[in-house]
Amino acid sequence: MIVPTYNERAALPGTLARLRAAVPSADVLVVDDGSPDGTGEWVDEVAASDPQVHVLHRTSKEGLGRAYIAGFRWGLARGYELLVEMDADSSHRPEDLPRLLDAACPGVDLVIGSRWVPGGRTENWPLSRSLLSRGANTYANLAIGLRVKDATAGFRVYRADTLRAIELEDVNSAGYCFQIDMTWRVRRAGGTIVEVPITFVERVEGESKMSRDIVVEALWRVTAWGAQARSRQFGGRVSQALRRRA
Repeated sequence: MIVPTYNERAALPGTLARLRAAVPSADVLVVDDGSPDGTGEWVDEVAASDPQVHVLHRTSKEGLGRAYIAGFRWGLARGYELLVEMDADSSHRPEDLPRLLDAACPGVDLVIGSRWVPGGRTENWPLSRSLLSRGANTYANLAIGLRVKDATAGFRVYRADTLRAIELEDVNSAGYCFQIDMTWRVRRAGGTIVEVPITFVERVEGESKMSRDIVVEALWRVTAWGAQARSRQFGGRVSQALRRRA
């Protein structure tokens, strides 16, 4: 379990307790980006008495994507077979995790906890956030053909072999665009993606990390990826046409 944090001292204790109760066998890695509110130091205290809790301290806030990449590398180096992404604020309900893990059977490369498949839903989300999420997913599917309902979801399970096959050093998406980026990489590699319905609950403690810059990054990156994909498709068709005429 990889849980990135930045100033989550208020929300993390409840999330961690629920997580440890929901899947007692899971090891938890908190990736803390130098939280000034003492989040990392609190996790150090927990880890001192719980051998299944670990903390990776980073010196500065570098974005969600960088935190997850660091967590992936930590887990891959230690031989874990499944690596899970999860928010620290209980927006992703720990009680839904067993169903995601059950879906991560051999042959499945990525399991997404989805808000937008039948059975998935959100709680306490303003209409503006719901429209933004649905719009972002629709645009990503039209632009780069992901063929998933919730590519922006951050509650997901990867198989270790899938992450090893992806060139993680080339992933440079910093914000929530990271989730779209990783979904696209799995899809382009021919991986199998399964979506499991979850209930996403708006945080009640701490502050949301969503910002205008995060939205802009996702928009321009997805647009650029789509343009590149169309260019490759066009080039391939031209090459085929020339070969047929030769």
